[in-house]
Amino acid sequence: MKRTEELFRTKKNILNIYVTAGFPKLNDTVPIVQELVKNGVSMIEIGMPFSDPLADGPTIQHSSEVAIENGITLALIFKQIEEIRKTVTIPILMMGYYNQILQYGDKAFFEKAKAVGVDGFIIPDLPLAIYQEKYKQILQHLDLDFIFLITPQTTDDRIRLIDNESSGFLYIVSSFAITGSKSDIQQNQLDYFEHINKLNLKNPKLIGFGISNKKTFDTACKHAEGAIIGSAFIKALSKNNDLEGSVKAFVQSVI
Repeated sequence: MKRTEELFRTKKNILNIYVTAGFPKLNDTVPIVQELVKNGVSMIEIGMPFSDPLADGPTIQHSSEVAIENGITLALIFKQIEEIRKTVTIPILMMGYYNQILQYGDKAFFEKAKAVGVDGFIIPDLPLAIYQEKYKQILQHLDLDFIFLITPQTTDDRIRLIDNESSGFLYIVSSFAITGSKSDIQQNQLDYFEHINKLNLKNPKLIGFGISNKKTFDTACKHAEGAIIGSAFIKALSKNNDLEGSVKAFVQSVI
């Protein structure tokens, strides 16, 4: 059984934390992930810093700029994940952009990710049609998940199609916005979450974009299997140099 399947089968109120690889310092990725797991995080989303992100807000964009300046590369990210896998058993996803995969070599990228212990991918700008044509068979052969995003603007027919093609879980974007742009969950978003639940989709769901604290996390967990936090965690890491303390305090403030 896949790690993601096992997680959603056995746990509720799943907290998935986004970590920018190579931030705040080049070699911080491994200890940050280890501390997150130590403090009860259920899933890790490792961001691949990219110069031209489409979905990321200013906080994650800045962390990516810092990481790139630090010298992070896909080759080094793979080495860091390989090191993480020596002590960490929870699901690990890679989040980034299609151009990064093409630059590395798409088939080689997926094979390397599998070899170092990655469980799946979130690539917001990879079109569904290209996934179906070029990558679905490869990923299924490697037993890797591919998570698609849906937004309040996604039609029901499109949602059902995306749900059919996704594996692992469905990423529910809470609003039509970039990451880190909302501070609270509004009634129209709650109505949207309820509408999604009434569609009786096959995949479990995690809510992302605008989840930043215990209040928003708890609200998300009432309408999905859990939530994804990115920008708020990156901000917490930026506040001081106490990596262990920052990670512990942030996770404890949420769960």
